[in-house]
Amino acid sequence: METPWEGLCAAVANGSFEDLVSPEHLKETVRQNADLIQGIAAYRRHPWRRDVDDPPAIWTEGESRLLDFGGTGPTVLVVPSLVNRGYVLDLGERWSMLRWLAARGIRPVLLDWGWPGDAERRFTLTDYVAGRLERAMAALPGPLVLAGYCMGGLLTLAMAQRRPDRVQTLVLLATPWDFHAGEGDHGMRARHGLALLEPVLAATHTLPVDVLQALFVSLDPWGVGAKYRAFCRLDQTSPRAALFVALEDWLNDGVPLAEPVARECLDGWYGRNEPAEGKWRIAGLPVDPSRLRCPTYVAVPARDRIVPPESAGPLARLIPGAVLHEPRAGHVGMVAGSRAEIELWQPLLNWLRGLDPPSRKTRRARRSD
Repeated sequence: METPWEGLCAAVANGSFEDLVSPEHLKETVRQNADLIQGIAAYRRHPWRRDVDDPPAIWTEGESRLLDFGGTGPTVLVVPSLVNRGYVLDLGERWSMLRWLAARGIRPVLLDWGWPGDAERRFTLTDYVAGRLERAMAALPGPLVLAGYCMGGLLTLAMAQRRPDRVQTLVLLATPWDFHAGEGDHGMRARHGLALLEPVLAATHTLPVDVLQALFVSLDPWGVGAKYRAFCRLDQTSPRAALFVALEDWLNDGVPLAEPVARECLDGWYGRNEPAEGKWRIAGLPVDPSRLRCPTYVAVPARDRIVPPESAGPLARLIPGAVLHEPRAGHVGMVAGSRAEIELWQPLLNWLRGLDPPSRKTRRARRSD
């Protein structure tokens, strides 16, 4: 049987405006709004604060830093997205993928891109890959394990092809490739909205944080209200409530995107699907996953709404010998959720150590040269 809330949502979706003023739906609207307000208020007054300090910076350029998490094993340079803070991988003492790996024989180093200053606001994707990322890599010894998360995965993919002498192993976490697969209509809307953003881009030379947040919310507009209504019903002293606050604090702490990069992403990636069409170039050369020859681990979260599996999955088929791992998690939950250790951290560690025997699913994902 349809619940009052489901009936209300259906009425909105169908344009049945006469149904919206029924006593039942008005009552449900008031109740849902009250829960939403309570959830937001509970989030604002929650006492949790991030309980770890950033590790030492071993290299800086502009506001970008390399943060060294220690550890005595192989160096893994972790490259996050340009539009979200990298500390999603180091949320707190209990939810830090990088500290967890450092305690188990890996040396993670995080590239914190920082806030784009005057110089960075003129950067293209080539400037970030062939410039800043390549110079950051030069500060670290020996061949590296290069790990990219989300948009950072595309940057590391391009770098692995550009500098095979420096990239020994590649890890791609929730990395988009086919921007027209799955719910690709979001991308087309983003491209068409570029004209509306021209005044903002011209004034600030960035795609501002608030605009980026609105684009992310448009992926699941009903989800924002639902998560706060669910939060208000949680035990506010529980680890689950604390993790919710930690993730919301991170989500609300975004960074703007440089104007040239915003154009490349919205128009080139989402609009023309340049990566999947073989037309995306860095420093004039096409980025072609089939040319990679280094061991590659591709994690495609099954419940990802930001990068649908249909978008990320093709990389595991295009990269020769790639290992496909499909965590039962969402885009953020895979790296920082309550089950992240089970769904990603431990399988990735096992693979890096060379101890994880391939599953049947992994064998199907492999391709030989």
